[in-house]
Amino acid sequence: QVQLVESGGGLVQPGGSLRLSCAASGNIVRLYAMGWYRQAPGEQRELVAAITKGGSTNYADSVKGRFTISRDNAKNAVYLQMDSLKPEDTAVYYCHVLGEPKYWGQGTQVTVSS
Repeated sequence: QVQLVESGGGLVQPGGSLRLSCAASGNIVRLYAMGWYRQAPGEQRELVAAITKGGSTNYADSVKGRFTISRDNAKNAVYLQMDSLKPEDTAVYYCHVLGEPKYWGQGTQVTVSS
């Protein structure tokens, strides 16, 4: 059974940075494209960033130039570096195995507020 565990969320001031981590079981990270999603209260869950097996990345327009997705196959982990954070980035952030509807983490809360 695949397990995804996110960490690194918290409270940060506008303009600050956070680095989210997703620890995965097995060899899931090297075998699949991976993504970070987020869901704000009252909003639909949206794709923030994705990384393919080959290392290609894509981002939501709202985070381009501020967020960076990366992965470490040896550690079976995926990361999301978030810089220049804005209040509208406040949400629960989830790690997901793209193309596998069952495989989601439990989420980590990110709150951007002064």
